[in-house]
Amino acid sequence: MAQQHPDVRHPGAPYADARPFDPGAPYADARPLDAGAPAPAPVLTAYLRAQGAEFLRALAAWAGGGPAQGGEADAAPVLRGTARRIGATLHTFHGAFDPAWSTGLRRELAWFSGTLAQERLHAATLRRLQAALQEPQGDLGTARAAALLERRLTLARGRAHSAVLEALGSARFHALADAVALLGGDVPLRGGAAVEPRDLASATEQQLADAVTALPAEPETGPCPVPPGDGDAAWHQVRSLLRLHRYALEALGLPVPSRLTAAARTLDRHRDAAEAASVAADAARTPRIAPATAYALGNLHAHQRHEALAARRAFHRTWQSVPRSRNTVTVP
Repeated sequence: MAQQHPDVRHPGAPYADARPFDPGAPYADARPLDAGAPAPAPVLTAYLRAQGAEFLRALAAWAGGGPAQGGEADAAPVLRGTARRIGATLHTFHGAFDPAWSTGLRRELAWFSGTLAQERLHAATLRRLQAALQEPQGDLGTARAAALLERRLTLARGRAHSAVLEALGSARFHALADAVALLGGDVPLRGGAAVEPRDLASATEQQLADAVTALPAEPETGPCPVPPGDGDAAWHQVRSLLRLHRYALEALGLPVPSRLTAAARTLDRHRDAAEAASVAADAARTPRIAPATAYALGNLHAHQRHEALAARRAFHRTWQSVPRSRNTVTVP
């Protein structure tokens, strides 16, 4: 199978390769954060408590519902999302929290959300590839290619699900759940001089803008070679940074602009297409498969790389309409 996608880890890891940013025009339709808004530290702690409570409710639903009642299917996305939001908040606003506490909790949330994400990724990849193989292919190996992919991805998903169940039963997870439950009490804040959370959020926003500026331009029209998988890492980095930025806005009680949400969806499409292309390429290297099957898998790989290219072009178009700010988080 393809190696674990870098995106499935929690997006809290720092990125040290951001380039200087040319800010361009400031927000044309934005207003500064209201000076009379609630103090940022209570806003952040309230957000963490709300996410922690949602995490615990989803965990109870998972335990109470079980597979037959759909408890796992309903609870897993909530567990994954709340774990990422808590971890992202601890990362972006690191200067506001006790460093030893926040670093340890963020590491454990990254482990758990990454474990959950593997099963979802395998299932989504299988659905994408099956849908693509239903399109006209014009070769006899399509059915065998579909069967091969289903066997490989079903096996991988089963292993990922077993890993989730093992994690949920571990002492490590019980300690994590206890730590999340404690968010309902006092959140450990950093001592000393106060740190302005909006400055920390603005730093993440600029990191995102830096990373987008560093992306290669994709031609809008005309023939274009299938983009190599080696270029995906920079796009996955932008996706992770965009998620950090969106969660930072949420944590500060600010609305997330619809244009940011649209940009995030195009990067989700890119991630899914890139992963599917990688899986098809790996399957094509299976020993002793029929030439027709390998040919069908090769076509599938090319199809998914073109889907990734289309998502890149769509992101560039969407991003042109996303307002950009400098030094302060603003409300679109």
